[in-house]
Amino acid sequence: MMTEPGQPRPKSFYFLAAFFAAFLAFMYGPMLVIFILSFQGENGGMSFPMEGTSLLWFKQLLSDTGRVGDIPSALLRSLEMAVLASALTVVICVSAGLAFRRRFPGAGLLFYTAVASLVMPSLFVGFGIALGFKQLGWRTSLFTSGLGAQLTWTLPFGLMITFATIGRFDRRYEEAATDLGASAWQRFKDIILPIIMPGVVGVALFGFTLSYDEFPRSQLTVGAVNTLPLEIWAMTTAAISPVLFALGTVTTVVSFLVLTAAIAIIGLMVRRRSGGRATPA
Repeated sequence: MMTEPGQPRPKSFYFLAAFFAAFLAFMYGPMLVIFILSFQGENGGMSFPMEGTSLLWFKQLLSDTGRVGDIPSALLRSLEMAVLASALTVVICVSAGLAFRRRFPGAGLLFYTAVASLVMPSLFVGFGIALGFKQLGWRTSLFTSGLGAQLTWTLPFGLMITFATIGRFDRRYEEAATDLGASAWQRFKDIILPIIMPGVVGVALFGFTLSYDEFPRSQLTVGAVNTLPLEIWAMTTAAISPVLFALGTVTTVVSFLVLTAAIAIIGLMVRRRSGGRATPA
């Protein structure tokens, strides 16, 4: 219930405000600490107080001197995997969303089977995939078993976003295009896809970010190479240095840049769709 101007706020408001502030501090506090310690001086350690400031640890991310893990190669693998997983997630989810517009026998069972991976322990999913490949005599690798394990995580989220987006699609636009002689491909390319594009961007963003930092499903399925999360885990079991903090700062900045770019793209699409008119608040 909203209070009138000048009236005291209820005690529940201050309790909820304090709880929310504590939640934000718990979520962003460690990130802030990592960001600050990544600029630790050359003789500094993994904790406060800081001994000067420097960019040494950022330089060691790309240099061979003093580097514990092969971060550039692991980062490149994670980016390649994330881009491929994102593209496949978009293609599969949009195709499934269009197919599910018409009900067919077993549609509900098929949908719940597809999203059941969300409630399954991630480590056991990866273990099952690795065991299946071993039983079949196949070798686990980054872009076979590893990619399959990533898709078991990205596809359920993508399906739910796509179904929600296509569920709000007004099919009268498509019917009007059909009456004007548009083919199925023309209807999809010129009518359906532009309207659902913000949702498609959201699916691509989810696919990229979920694959980029996935650890448990990748641990047993990527073969002899490491993705970035696995490389970071290997570094924590060896000699620990502020290089890890520098790496955390870089990956966090990259994640926020990707998120900002996606929001900007969606905003631009919405603005172009409305013809530049501001929507009422």
